[in-house]
Amino acid sequence: MHPAIEPHETGMLDAGDGNLVYWEVCGDPDGKPALVVHGGPGSGCSTGVRRLFDPDRYRVVLFDQRGCGRSTPHAGDPATGLRHNTTWHLIADMERLREHLGIDRWLLYGGSWGSTLLLAYAERYPERVSEIVAASVTTTRRSEIDWLYRGVGRFFPEQWERFAASAPGARTGGDIAAAYARLMEHPDAAVREKATADWCTWEDAVLSGETKGAANPYSDRPPAARLALVRMCSHYFSHGAWLEEGALIRDAGRLAGIPGVLVHGRLDMGGPLGTAWDLSRAWPGSKLIVVDDAGHLGGTATRHHITTALDAFATGTA
Repeated sequence: MHPAIEPHETGMLDAGDGNLVYWEVCGDPDGKPALVVHGGPGSGCSTGVRRLFDPDRYRVVLFDQRGCGRSTPHAGDPATGLRHNTTWHLIADMERLREHLGIDRWLLYGGSWGSTLLLAYAERYPERVSEIVAASVTTTRRSEIDWLYRGVGRFFPEQWERFAASAPGARTGGDIAAAYARLMEHPDAAVREKATADWCTWEDAVLSGETKGAANPYSDRPPAARLALVRMCSHYFSHGAWLEEGALIRDAGRLAGIPGVLVHGRLDMGGPLGTAWDLSRAWPGSKLIVVDDAGHLGGTATRHHITTALDAFATGTA
């Protein structure tokens, strides 16, 4: 990891529909432009991700997607509507931010949901993307959503039973994400809070083999951040992220000529390796790196492969 850095420029981008999107720029103002696309949906961007980039070579742009992090209005407030919060709104925000900062082309980096969003952006605007580095690759196919909230339950049957108990119809094949999305819009705050706790407990269970019980990556977040995360996740996943099933892999040929590195843990329970494998086979010029002892959260080896790829793209030695 590179030294910790602070932003030298920040702002709130007027994205329309009453949304202000927080952004910041770190590193060399004249360096290679790169955009960090955070996961979630609804997580907000972490400060630690800045350290993946060489501050002497990169002009690193970070932003909080609509409704989360430091962007306003915040989805943790039940009064904040989500009508204007879709994948296509986020892509438009990214393009608007690029234009605002006067960037012609930029490298895209992201993981998990962030990899879905950056792929959707890159396939819409391939001429604006110089390279891609993606970790814990997802494309948010409905089959991937069904695995995360139903299929992987075969490894955590007790925890899944508790998770499904709050979602009417879940045990008979109902849409769990849609059920939770309805709960997150319930007028009773106690109902919303219980749904948030149940969702986060399930997500923590899926990652429990990686954290060894030492931490709860979802449940340990501040209350407003947890509410925004669950509200946004259930909103996006109940709509299949507004993507045609399999479209990002089907249309990966649009990325031809864009160098890409995909880093994925073989032990990823939440997002199995098959998605990264399918994408790498459909994307000419991409390279898949499988980390045998890593899961969805990655680790030292995963970070090493990410920083190695970013350093190589910065120096032109990739």
